[in-house]
Amino acid sequence: MEETRVSVERVNAQAKQKFLTGVYGWMFLALVVSAATAFFTASNTSMVKLLFSNGFIMILALGEIALVWWLSASIRKISMQSAVIGFITYSVLNGITLSSILLYYTGASVASVFITCAAMFGIMSLYGLTTKSNLMSAGRYLMMGVIGIIIASLLNIFIRSNTLDWLVSVVTVVVFTGLTAYDSQKMLAVSRRADGSEMFKKAAIIGALELYLDFINMFLALLRLFGRRK
Repeated sequence: MEETRVSVERVNAQAKQKFLTGVYGWMFLALVVSAATAFFTASNTSMVKLLFSNGFIMILALGEIALVWWLSASIRKISMQSAVIGFITYSVLNGITLSSILLYYTGASVASVFITCAAMFGIMSLYGLTTKSNLMSAGRYLMMGVIGIIIASLLNIFIRSNTLDWLVSVVTVVVFTGLTAYDSQKMLAVSRRADGSEMFKKAAIIGALELYLDFINMFLALLRLFGRRK
């Protein structure tokens, strides 16, 4: 009886570890794909002209939003293969839109901000995975912060205030730093129920997408605050 219990605990621990490894593995892959796509796009003059002279970049941005919505809404129904294709496609599209930062900021500042963001993300994610504090109650306040950031960003398109832009960037760093810890703890909670099934494999992709978005939003906000322009 004791051996059976130990065996079950070992299987559960392995499923938990596999789920968390999948979440961070998929996220890392998405960052690599986006970075490679961004560098390739920025170094291709014809692609840059196509994207930024005809407003095609806005179509891609809308496509990204639609793809995230589709993945989140359909994850229970679609196959694992479809989830992977959708996730990688989103990484590529986001890499294309992110290529603009390589045209606007110096390579050295992009690299230094990326390293800073990676360190912040790693610390907050580790905190979310190890803290005994329950961060779940903070989730709704952080999401309210995201809504506020979106509204303020849309407003600033029309008023073009440097002060508001700076304030939005600061709030974005704070909010997505908090969301990194919150989402990490949420993934830890999900991992405790993981059983290695396809549903949890797809859940790992959604978890990776959430953490990827936390990282990217934090990175872009830090770049607006500290990046050096060409």
